[in-house]
Amino acid sequence: MASSARTVAPLLLSPSQALSIPSESRVFLDATWFMPNVPRNPKQEFEGIRLPDARFLDIDQVATHTEEGAALGLKHMMPSPETFARACATTTEDLRIKPSTHRGTRSLPDMIPMAYSLPHGLCSCLEQAFSHTNSSVLDGGLPLWVNEGHEIETSSPKITTIEETLYAVPKLNESVIRSYAQMVNNSKLSRSDSATDLVVDARPHGRYLGTDPEPRPGMSSGHIPHSFSLPFNHFVSRHQFTNNTFLNSNPDIPFNSFTTLRSAEEITKELKNAVGHNFARQILSGEKGLVATCGSGMTAAILWLGISRIWEAEGKTLPTIRLYDESWTGYASRKESEISKGVETS
Repeated sequence: MASSARTVAPLLLSPSQALSIPSESRVFLDATWFMPNVPRNPKQEFEGIRLPDARFLDIDQVATHTEEGAALGLKHMMPSPETFARACATTTEDLRIKPSTHRGTRSLPDMIPMAYSLPHGLCSCLEQAFSHTNSSVLDGGLPLWVNEGHEIETSSPKITTIEETLYAVPKLNESVIRSYAQMVNNSKLSRSDSATDLVVDARPHGRYLGTDPEPRPGMSSGHIPHSFSLPFNHFVSRHQFTNNTFLNSNPDIPFNSFTTLRSAEEITKELKNAVGHNFARQILSGEKGLVATCGSGMTAAILWLGISRIWEAEGKTLPTIRLYDESWTGYASRKESEISKGVETS
């Protein structure tokens, strides 16, 4: 399996660890995103409560948009190197980030089932794809930060004029992304074939089986042949908010719980349960390639983050865990796609 060195920042930071980084050397990015059927506005919530000096990253705006993608309903495709560099430097995103900046995304957020997916893991993943390895995910996100009583901002964000930073157009690590054609070719091979990448699907198990409907009207549920079901929520733990003083003083706050990534040991167990001990061993040893997919390109990043945590805990260089960029939305929207349903037996 190909590897991509990560020698600067840890995958996850606790609020206290994030605070230990000098403020002039870090940037908090709020990449909150909601499913279209959830009546919440992430930008409005950011304007009402956020981490100190945080900046908002609109995943929908930074993603690549093409005519083909629009026809297939693809809204979260990997951005081009030019778009990534432009968003980091300034423009409407106003991130003002340099390649040396330690970036922390406001994640893992309060996760209402499938309402708060994990764009923050996606944000960190795309940063790795463009070799911005000095980035971390804030474990527990804004809710844990607030629960621990750290400083927040609630007034309207300050509008400042600042010189555009220089961020050279990076080179995309193309091995991170899998195309539709590559996924189709891979699905024609048996799981045990030495050339096969193992595919793990982050959607809920019922949608993988084809017994539960997709949230997108008219789209078939089911799964890519020979893929495994590994729902993203198996990698996270949800905790009840305990800072009742804050809740009582702020009754309109949009969260009352927070989500953290589970330990490397717990994630390893879930991986073994999903793919079996032998395939898990081959994945973790680097013998087998791994591709993560999901519904629209968001929650697959949780699998990327969780499995990467296993390697990090063992002190290993993180290999390339690939993402199927079109996700189930792109696959199931194509009439020629073969869709499997039920439990895979081989």
